[in-house]
Amino acid sequence: MKNLLSFLFLVVFCFAGTAQTTKPPFLKYTNSTWVDSVMTTLSPDERIAQLIMVAAYSNRGEEHKQEILKLIEEQKIGGLIFFQGDPASQVKLMNEYQEASELPLLGAIDAEWGIGMRLDSTISYPFQMTLGAVQDDQMLYELGTEVARQVKRTGLHLNFAPVVDVNNNPNNPVINFRSFGEDKFNVARKATAYMQGMQDAQLLTTAKHFPGHGDTDTDSHYALPQINHPLARLDSLELYPFREILKEGIGGVMVAHLNIPALDSTGVPSTLSKPIITGLLKEQLGFEGLIVTDAMNMKGVTEGNEPGVVDKDAILAGNDLLEFTEDVPKAIAEIRKAINAGLISQKEIDQRARKILAVKQWVGLNQYQPVAVENIVEELNTPDAALLNRRLMEAALTVLNNKDNILPLQELEKRRFASVSFGRDQKTPFQKTLDLYAGMTHFTVPVDATEEMVSTLRNQLENYDVVISAIHDQSKFPRNSLKFSEAALELVTELAEKENSVFAFFKNPYVLNKIDKIEEAAGLVVAYQDNDVAQEVAAQLIFGGVGANGKLPVSVGEKFKAGDGLDLEEKIRLSYTLPEAAGMDSKLLNSRIDSLMNVAIQMKATPGAQILVARNGKVVFHKAYGEHSYFDTISVKKDDLYDLASVTKISATMPALMKLYDEGKFQLDGTLADHLPKFKRSNKADIPFTDILTHQARFQSWIPFWKNTLRKNGSYRWWTIKKDSSARYPIRITNDMYLHRNYPEKIVKAIRKSPLREKKVYVYSDFFFILAPRVVESRTEEDFASYLQENFYGPLGAETVGFNPAAPKYKIVPTEYDFSFRKEPIHGTVHDEGAIMLGGVSGHAGLFANANDLAKLLQMYLNGGEYGGKRYLQQETLEKFTKTTFPDTDNRRALGFDKRRPNSKGVVNNTAKDASEASYGHTGFTGIMVWMDPEEDLLYIFLSNRVHPTRENHRLYSLDTRTNIHQVLYDAIKAEKTS
Repeated sequence: MKNLLSFLFLVVFCFAGTAQTTKPPFLKYTNSTWVDSVMTTLSPDERIAQLIMVAAYSNRGEEHKQEILKLIEEQKIGGLIFFQGDPASQVKLMNEYQEASELPLLGAIDAEWGIGMRLDSTISYPFQMTLGAVQDDQMLYELGTEVARQVKRTGLHLNFAPVVDVNNNPNNPVINFRSFGEDKFNVARKATAYMQGMQDAQLLTTAKHFPGHGDTDTDSHYALPQINHPLARLDSLELYPFREILKEGIGGVMVAHLNIPALDSTGVPSTLSKPIITGLLKEQLGFEGLIVTDAMNMKGVTEGNEPGVVDKDAILAGNDLLEFTEDVPKAIAEIRKAINAGLISQKEIDQRARKILAVKQWVGLNQYQPVAVENIVEELNTPDAALLNRRLMEAALTVLNNKDNILPLQELEKRRFASVSFGRDQKTPFQKTLDLYAGMTHFTVPVDATEEMVSTLRNQLENYDVVISAIHDQSKFPRNSLKFSEAALELVTELAEKENSVFAFFKNPYVLNKIDKIEEAAGLVVAYQDNDVAQEVAAQLIFGGVGANGKLPVSVGEKFKAGDGLDLEEKIRLSYTLPEAAGMDSKLLNSRIDSLMNVAIQMKATPGAQILVARNGKVVFHKAYGEHSYFDTISVKKDDLYDLASVTKISATMPALMKLYDEGKFQLDGTLADHLPKFKRSNKADIPFTDILTHQARFQSWIPFWKNTLRKNGSYRWWTIKKDSSARYPIRITNDMYLHRNYPEKIVKAIRKSPLREKKVYVYSDFFFILAPRVVESRTEEDFASYLQENFYGPLGAETVGFNPAAPKYKIVPTEYDFSFRKEPIHGTVHDEGAIMLGGVSGHAGLFANANDLAKLLQMYLNGGEYGGKRYLQQETLEKFTKTTFPDTDNRRALGFDKRRPNSKGVVNNTAKDASEASYGHTGFTGIMVWMDPEEDLLYIFLSNRVHPTRENHRLYSLDTRTNIHQVLYDAIKAEKTS
């Protein structure tokens, strides 16, 4: 007796003054009219049954359903906890079970990281350890409200979450990544925010696993863990988050199966311990809410305890709700025996039944309505829900090392990049995302890599300046385990010690302690778990598409401490995300663009296309449609190359001229004669570049230069083209056509001697842009293509943008079948005849690119001349060149760029009607359109090969596909603003 009194005194001393300050929200209903009325209808045993919740599954078939229905109809159980299945089946079953029950059933689920924890076809949000790295607790509140919406949409009312255990044992096999971490303050803040989000959305929650399951190395599913800490330690650490979340009004607490001698020396599991539940939780901590057992089928409580009897003991200990009772009739009978024996009163049972009923009223079950099954998967997987998942993964990214500011990676043109994915045997989403930023060679190292495999790879990696390594998991759950072969681990260590090593870690952070020298990596990013979203955002971080401010939620041996993490806020390149992240409606954007493209392809306006949309520096739409041609089955891929045709003007000529303008080497009041001496005595000698670039220089629109190579009978003039290449005929037109070396000069001469038009009005002309490479070369002493590569495409990471692509043909989309000049299909070389006669390099046509790489250049324009942490052009220059030069005339053009074209009635027909007057862009003969709107920071790229198989196909124009899609972008912005 003396020892017991001493124990109770110590408990009171340690835990006094911690009563709950905000009451659980349902308590106000314990004596409501509805609860009173229900209680009068229940027999004593039915009141006991309200305290019982059995396990239900939506993937176990008819026999299981009948078992549940029998328990509902015969035993009058109070609730169900759902486990594995799918959302539609779960809703159907819950509706059936509710219909069969005389009283509405309380539905629960373990949805610690969302309903994806249990149900397929749904979102799994980041694990709690991942969330422990997030610095904005408001995001946890948002998560709570969204999880509540999804749980309620599936017909349930109670979430057995959050986990508030402080995980200070790296070897904890059951909590670990399910905890917010080892910092009790962080755990308390995160758990409270998550709880408040759920309960504010009318979903009841339970803090678990009381009194703290974080410092165990035994899984209570299989045995009873023992915690041997003294009371003072338990009070200051394990119990701290529980006290804090109780103060904020959490509705429930789940009790763990633990043996804690300092709290109960009898050795019984805490679930069955009256000193722990009644003495500590209820009396000392003052908790009045719902007390729930952990699952009553777990070995931690069932070992040595008989079903039914163990449930009775849990009730005697002070629990209100029994989760996963295995023998319901026996449990009710045993509790009845306890009442008859005076171990517990019927009044106490009634009080607990009232709690259950009060919860049911609080969640709305007093006005129960069946839950609709229709559209449930779509309604669960909303764009906003997916965006929240991505935002949380981004916010968790933790940079542990950034030596010499290696991140984000820069000087792309000077470095050779390789990536190595450890633990994978095929290209990963991480590696595919890296490809969006720079040229990259990829390698994989399987878990069981042999010494021979590793040795070969080691030699290959010597050829690269920067190696980006990814450490992948072999499970969807980030456990503290590492299964790599010794050879693979040795290579990881070697790479970590190299000067320019970057690592992305997709495993439990505790595993860092199992890898030698990993802490020496120049760049080290922890993403905490291994899924597609984590891989994508980590790759974006490495190249500056997203920032990072996550902090490590646990310590990693002596290598890193909880709270470590470097801020990397600068976002210097395009990111890749969902439309809602940029204020656009994804449903409208996707459905309407898909519809317009399907019509275009069905009507044979174009065989296929690439479309990219970016807003606020975020790529929110990037799709490939259709096939390369009408005659094959090669589907268009997002990295295929298209002939940009006249978009070359603003993607090659204009960046070069604007840069020279910044450097004082090109003046807008200058003339061709200033750069090309042969034009000094021509009729074009005095025409200023302002007129030339706005197409009002009185130039002829074009000359079909290629026709001068033909005789009247259609054969080639002997001095122009030969079948074989030679020093005199070096310019390749096709494999059987080589043009005379002097022919480009003949083209220049023809332009020089061409007559001028009578009136100075807008007439679109290619002439200057054909000459532009010579103008640029006159001031740079470099060939045009090299100048662009060195000053723009290379530094931008725009690997595919360039002339005369070296990519294999299956990566290049074909254009026209040329029956007139080349007499073969055009595939892999420029479509424009004049450009191919200039060796494929011209300022009016000749560029090839995919949409993603072209976007880097165009986004640089929208950024005011900056991209990737580098300034390419002055903002003032871009503003000058992209505004209408002669606004008081009928000439809409900017300097080299096209502008909106309203007709006499004010109707715009070359862009979206809602495009701003500040917007600018260009189109291309092959079916290209690019447009930038600085007022909306909106970028639109449409790449197609409408000229396949013939340029006479004008359906893309008659359908107005490009501009109709352009308008969809503005509609999507308006729709999101009003949603």
